[in-house]
Amino acid sequence: MSYRADLGLRTPICDLLGCDVPILLAGMGGVSRWELAAAVANAGGYATLGMVREAPDLIESEVRALRAATDRPFAVNLIPAATDPGLLDAQLARCLDLGVGAFSFFWDVVPQAVARVKAAGCIVLHQVGTEAAAHEAEAAGSDILIAQGIEAGGHVHGRVGAFALAADILSRARVPVVVSGGIADGAGLAAALAMGAAGVHCGTAFLATEESFAHPYHKSRVVEATASETVLTDVFVLNWPAGAAVRVLGNSVTAALDGRLLGHDPDTLPREPIAWDGDVARLRYSTDSPLRTTTGDLEAMPLYAGQGVGRIVDVVRASDRLRHMAEEASGHLVRIGKLALAEGNRA
Repeated sequence: MSYRADLGLRTPICDLLGCDVPILLAGMGGVSRWELAAAVANAGGYATLGMVREAPDLIESEVRALRAATDRPFAVNLIPAATDPGLLDAQLARCLDLGVGAFSFFWDVVPQAVARVKAAGCIVLHQVGTEAAAHEAEAAGSDILIAQGIEAGGHVHGRVGAFALAADILSRARVPVVVSGGIADGAGLAAALAMGAAGVHCGTAFLATEESFAHPYHKSRVVEATASETVLTDVFVLNWPAGAAVRVLGNSVTAALDGRLLGHDPDTLPREPIAWDGDVARLRYSTDSPLRTTTGDLEAMPLYAGQGVGRIVDVVRASDRLRHMAEEASGHLVRIGKLALAEGNRA
């Protein structure tokens, strides 16, 4: 059931994207499959399918399953800079053939990819980690900028805090700006809206839900963790460009680095299978996180989590997490409004 629209949370992106509340599901590769996307969309948020480097046939099956579960709009997340050009071409072609109406891109801005989907009439959301990338993405035609801070789980492009980055981008951008990184509750949403942002973009908060395709082990580690247990490292880099840092929960792999978390050359890392999804090997140091279908040494795989992890204390339905976030944010904004009114009356 869609969430109430009377909470005072509507922003311009709600009309642009067709959602009731400005809470966006991050396109987490492997994790944000149709079941989670449908749960978020049906609850009134905006859903993104995480389809980085996935085969076009899988993308099609996920899109069809999602459409069977909801009539709400959604985006497909692709990573041009981390995808073989031939595969990216096939992914975009299949999505356009299916009538996908919105795309979420990340990492380096690839103007050709943006132009291709814009020419087909699609909405483009672009996640960026720097002011320069935000300018490039907007110039390329992106409709919404997602300002990702260093607090974020998974791949982290920039090195500035989410709210500091969002403030800088807001001062120049002519399109809506969404805050991403470390936001796991209504206080974060309220803070984003209070500063003039159009919404928030959440990954870790929705990874620890019943509908997420993450492995139960990953979910349990998220529930048990605190912010201080996350680390930023580029040792889990196989399949991505060199220097691509990720925020994960510390494990045996990061502990063995003896503090040298950054500066790893993927060409020097061994290709050692440690886990499997069916007959597909998952390598130590790869970016693959454990999914429902994964077997093997799950502890040694990257367990993505943002610094908001300490505020996630249970695995719940995605609709319940979204509902609680929206209600809490509305309460905060009401109190802020009353405080501002009281200050004005005293002036």
